[in-house]
Amino acid sequence: MARLPTLQQLAYFVAAVEHGSFVAAAEATHVAQPSLSEQVRRLEHTLGVTLFVRTNRRLQLTEAGRALLPAARRTLADAQALADSARGVRELAGGTVSFGTFSSAHLYLLTALIGDFRSRYPGVVTRVVGLNSSEVAAQVRRGELEAGLVQLPIDERGLDVGPPVLVDSVVYVSTDGDRARAPVTVQQLAAAPLILSEARWGAEDPLRRVLTERAAAAGLVLQPQIEVEFQTAAVELAAHGLGDSLVSYLVTRWSGYPGRLHWAPLDPPVVERFAFITRAGGTLSPATRVFMDLAHTHIRALQQAADGGPARG
Repeated sequence: MARLPTLQQLAYFVAAVEHGSFVAAAEATHVAQPSLSEQVRRLEHTLGVTLFVRTNRRLQLTEAGRALLPAARRTLADAQALADSARGVRELAGGTVSFGTFSSAHLYLLTALIGDFRSRYPGVVTRVVGLNSSEVAAQVRRGELEAGLVQLPIDERGLDVGPPVLVDSVVYVSTDGDRARAPVTVQQLAAAPLILSEARWGAEDPLRRVLTERAAAAGLVLQPQIEVEFQTAAVELAAHGLGDSLVSYLVTRWSGYPGRLHWAPLDPPVVERFAFITRAGGTLSPATRVFMDLAHTHIRALQQAADGGPARG
C-alpha cells in the first residue's frame, strides 16, 4: 500500500506557504525549523514532486505545490471538523436534542430515557415531541426534527428508515373480564364498544390502517363509539367502564396502568414494529446522535418485557 501524507506534514506545508519561509512557519507552529523542513521534504518524497522553489527570500510554490495547496487545506479542515465532532460527542456540554416519538412512548420509554440522558448531559436542552408516527415522519422529512422513533409503516419518501428496534403486540383492554378471557377476533372488535385514540389522524394511524383492512376483508366496518387524541385518555375512559380499547402490550406494563383493566391479545395478532428515522441525506447533531444511542439501550430492555407478552403468531 502506498504511503500517504500525514496531517502534520500537510499542516507544516500550509504554514510554510502562509508565512513565506520555513523559519517563520516554525515559529508560528512552535517547532524547530529543521524539524519542519524535514517534514516538508518527507511530504515531497511521499508525493514524488517538488513543492517549493527555495530562494534566499520567500518560498515560491511550484506548479505541484499550487495544485496541492487547496486539497491540503480541505483535508486539514475536514480533520478539524472530525475532531470537533468527536469532542462534541465526548464532552456534550451543550446543544439540543431534536427528536420525535409515537404518542404512547411517554408511558413506558421517555421518562427513564430522558432521566438517564439528563443525568449524563445536564447541559443539553432536550426537545422530545410526542406525536403520531405519521406526523413525526412529516416533521423529520421537513427538517423540523432531526430524527424520530416511529411505528411502521410510514410514508418513507425523503427518509432513511432503520430496521425495527422494538416489536410489540396490540392487546384488547376491558373492565369486563369475560370480554378479555380469550383472544379477540375482528368480528368481536366490530361489535365491541370501542374507544380509539389518535382521533386526529384516523386512517393515517398505522394501527387503524391494519384494523380497517382486516375488517374490510371480513366484510365488516370498524366504527369506534368514542375517539380521543391520547392513549392515556382512552385507557382512562376504558378504566371507567365507558368502553373497551386497544393498546400496545407495553402500555399494560406502565406504572400508571389501571389494575381493573383486563387484557387479551387479538386473533390473529397485530404486531407493531418501531424504527428510528432520519431525513435522507441529513446530518445529526452530537446531542441527538447520543440521545439515539442511549435510546437503543433502553429499548433493548423494553424488548425483553415485550417478549414476555402475548404470542405474535
